[in-house]
Amino acid sequence: MMIEKSFARSWAILLIQLQVIACQCIAQDIDSPDAWPEFRRWVENYLADPRFQRAVWGVKITSLETGNTVFSHHEQKLLSPASNSKLYTVALVLDAFGPDYRIKTSLHAKAKPFRSGVLPGDLVVFGRGDPTFNAKLHGGDILSAFEPLVFALTNAGVKRVKGDLVADETFFRGSHFGSGWSWDDAQHAFGAEISALTANDNILELAVKPGAKTGEKVVPCEISISPPTSCLVISNRTVTVAAGGSRQIFVHRPEGGNVVYISGQMLVGEPVYREEVTVHAPAGLFLDLFRQALFRHGIRIDGKLRVIPGGAGLASPMETNKTLELAAVESPTLAEISRLVQKSSQNLYADLLFAHIGEVNGRNRATGFESSEDLGVKELRPFLSKAGIDRQDVFFEEGSGLSRNNLTTARATVALLVYASHQSWSNVFFEALPLAGVDGTLRNRLKAAPAARNVRAKTGSLRWAHSLSGTVTTGAGEKLAFCLMLNRFSPEPGEPGPDQELDAIASRLAAVSTRTR
Repeated sequence: MMIEKSFARSWAILLIQLQVIACQCIAQDIDSPDAWPEFRRWVENYLADPRFQRAVWGVKITSLETGNTVFSHHEQKLLSPASNSKLYTVALVLDAFGPDYRIKTSLHAKAKPFRSGVLPGDLVVFGRGDPTFNAKLHGGDILSAFEPLVFALTNAGVKRVKGDLVADETFFRGSHFGSGWSWDDAQHAFGAEISALTANDNILELAVKPGAKTGEKVVPCEISISPPTSCLVISNRTVTVAAGGSRQIFVHRPEGGNVVYISGQMLVGEPVYREEVTVHAPAGLFLDLFRQALFRHGIRIDGKLRVIPGGAGLASPMETNKTLELAAVESPTLAEISRLVQKSSQNLYADLLFAHIGEVNGRNRATGFESSEDLGVKELRPFLSKAGIDRQDVFFEEGSGLSRNNLTTARATVALLVYASHQSWSNVFFEALPLAGVDGTLRNRLKAAPAARNVRAKTGSLRWAHSLSGTVTTGAGEKLAFCLMLNRFSPEPGEPGPDQELDAIASRLAAVSTRTR
């Protein structure tokens, strides 16, 4: 019995490899007879394979040139799209704001500075969800990300602040976590908390290296945080051991706090171990890094650091008192942010955009207390109708797809792609998607012709949900929109994983050598 299972697994892997090779051969024969009936038979047999008997597929393929449906399978079934949710969020904000839109972060006070450059009261930084205060966009130097704010302040004549430095994150209302997230998502970078004042993707990097030597005295490992900040407290419970043991490092930040417990052991002479850790209440991190940037440029803060938290029922000083906007900076364009969202499938950025559109376009229509996320969902509904998508085909709780409760259909996603292809922002939308074999989450996938440098698609991956949706140009030169969703699939050890299963269909599609009719 075990021999039969092993043979079946090997045969399945061989079939997929042969299918990809066949796709490459077909692509070379543009003048062959109509290849679409053959493709439909192939994909029907592929989806009906016994290895998928416990799984659910949702598939739709449509020509962007004729509008005709090429193939569909369970296109009406509600499935988890995972990060394909970001397609909807990015299309929503591009349609509402346009590619040149920028998100403002402003500096406020109750009065102008004196001629001496002294600001008599507090300095308030008011955020609206700009995700780009991070090191990776500024040559690895996080403080450089804050220099536009610093320069804007100095241009306003401020050299010293007598009062407090205040972070106001009340523009967003509701939880720092998306609806439908798992409780332990917050331990990982993909589950970083949502804040109107976001810095360094709301994560820090821990570097753990062994102590210099071991002996009778227990030597702990050396731990550092990057970028340096006082926001995180390290409880170091590690030890350095002599050669012969094995490295075991465990990192845990209990929910609702910024104490990180690090335990385990490292061998003498081992290379540095690095791990990212999320920050609770990240507006505090933003404030600390901004203070460091101000200090770098000689601007002194006499008072303390203080945060006005969002979603806590506290009113912004701008709402309760008349304040003066001393200065403001704007984010990169929405076109640039869209690329950051889609290429690397950045959950935080997508949820920031979702909350931002909820507040900007939906707050004046809010009924009582509704979270920014709730308002984002409300903004999505009329957009779906505008795009010709049945509202019963899309049920979202948040904008990134990390929610296990987001549901959509293959036909809805293809309808979205078709709608996007006819808009003025079409190029921005599609060029933001990962390109097969080149960049983003498809950098190491679909690397062989004819899919390589051809398929542009958004990936999606949760424990039981995998998806791939975007565009492909066939061997006949026809552009198609496709959505592939595979839910509840669990391959046997040694069998192709869900990404390989999705890629096999995309590769075959790229190889079709005749145009649709």
